[in-house]
Amino acid sequence: QVQLVESGGGLVQAGGSLRLSCAASGGTFNDYTFGWFRQAPGKEREFVAAIAWTAIITQYTDSVKERFAISRDNAKNTVYLQMNSLKVEDTAVYYCAAKLGRLRLDIATTYNNWGQGTQVTVAS
Repeated sequence: QVQLVESGGGLVQAGGSLRLSCAASGGTFNDYTFGWFRQAPGKEREFVAAIAWTAIITQYTDSVKERFAISRDNAKNTVYLQMNSLKVEDTAVYYCAAKLGRLRLDIATTYNNWGQGTQVTVAS
C-alpha cells in the first residue's frame, strides 16, 4: 500500500493557474501508476488525468486537454497536476490515486490507494 497526500488546492480566479502535488510514501514509487480524479458537489467522481509508471504514458479527459498537464518526479516521490486556464467548471475536490499496472487509467475502481483530496475553487 502507498499513502498519498495532496496539496496545492485553493481559490483562484477563472483563467488562473494552480499546481497540485501528490506526495507518496510507503511503496515503491516507480512501480505505481497515478491518477487525478475530481468530484464536484452533487456529481460523481470523474477522471481528470493519469500517468503510468513509465511517464511516457499519460491520459487526459477531453475537457482538460491543452489546459492541464500531469507529471511525476520519481526522485521526490511526487506527482503533479499543473492546471492552467482554469474554468469555473473545474471547481471540485481533487483526489490523487495510485495503483500497480498501466491499463484502464481512467477507471476509478481500478485504483486501490487514494488521498484525502484537496479543494480547488475557481471564481468567475
